[in-house]
Amino acid sequence: MRTHPHAEATYRVVPLSGGAFGVEVTIPDRSPTTVSSFDTEAAAEAWIATTKNRVATEGAAGKWFKRPIGRYRS
Repeated sequence: MRTHPHAEATYRVVPLSGGAFGVEVTIPDRSPTTVSSFDTEAAAEAWIATTKNRVATEGAAGKWFKRPIGRYRS
């Protein structure tokens, strides 16, 4: 069984300019990217928890392999 591409990702809350926060997402063998912007550190942490849960759920169900209905139609 294949694993979700983000199953091995690591997440780190980082401060941004103006007092906001971002989440640095690092996936093995890829360059890190930053998801922004969150008003509070707690909001960034909540996003991390939600994302980890979604990745675990989709990975277990194999859901991320399925093409969404209605997309890519010409």
